[in-house]
Amino acid sequence: MKLAFNEGTTWESASLQQNLEYCEKHGYDYIEIRAIDQLIDYLKENTLDDLKEYFDSHKIKPLSLNALCFFNNRTKEDEEKIIEEFKDYLEICKKINCEYIAVVPSNIDVTEKGKTLTEEVNASCVRVLTQLSDLAEPYGVKIALEFIGIPENTVNTFGQAYSIVKEIDRDNVGLVYDTFQFTGMGSRFEDVTEETAEKIFIFHINDVDGFPVGQMRDTDRVWPGHGVIDLEAHLNKLKELNYDFVASVELFRPEYYQMDPEEVIKKAKETTLEVLEKYNYSHA
Repeated sequence: MKLAFNEGTTWESASLQQNLEYCEKHGYDYIEIRAIDQLIDYLKENTLDDLKEYFDSHKIKPLSLNALCFFNNRTKEDEEKIIEEFKDYLEICKKINCEYIAVVPSNIDVTEKGKTLTEEVNASCVRVLTQLSDLAEPYGVKIALEFIGIPENTVNTFGQAYSIVKEIDRDNVGLVYDTFQFTGMGSRFEDVTEETAEKIFIFHINDVDGFPVGQMRDTDRVWPGHGVIDLEAHLNKLKELNYDFVASVELFRPEYYQMDPEEVIKKAKETTLEVLEKYNYSHA
């Protein structure tokens, strides 16, 4: 299993340049770049050519641009902006040889709009993701849909996310399988089947403090193996499906933002490897 670092883990404490240097130093294979902020800050003083040169001359490589946010159930004007943003992401991916773009579904304002019907949500997701798939195909870029395990998100379980991906039925549209998001709204292991295997593009590993289903938030995440998630069950399921690509650690813990970012990157690797090795995965 290769190791990746998601920049959300040092979102408030490190720049992209720092994350690259520390991840290279501590032996990560990939990095998930936060295109919505840390890449923007990087490009204030650097160029995409500089970033490409770094990847070309170092071991670490880009795994994904993370993330195109809130793409579904938008106004026509907002949707057009999303499409233009995605086109920009494709050009970035082409420049730095990045294979994946993660996409995040919209939240709903239940106090103003009421409950959005699942059928309407899924139809919007299918329509927009199909359009994004068409745009991505000439670039060789794949789209990884990340369901978000909170009540207000429009796509919040593995089963719902897979039903959308299945309906689209494109080789370049798949899923992010995130252990926190999976746990957050009680996704079911029986929905993770052989049929879904080829659609798992990226695996996020993390853990969480003990809260009831529907009450967990990103800020409750903790080091892998330090919370209540049954990581053994997740890793055994992935092994059943012959998934052995990458484990990307993604945490949003406020206390971790107060730590030295190099120590966070080092600790994230150590705790991830402890879990992987405990359940018979090795860092290859």
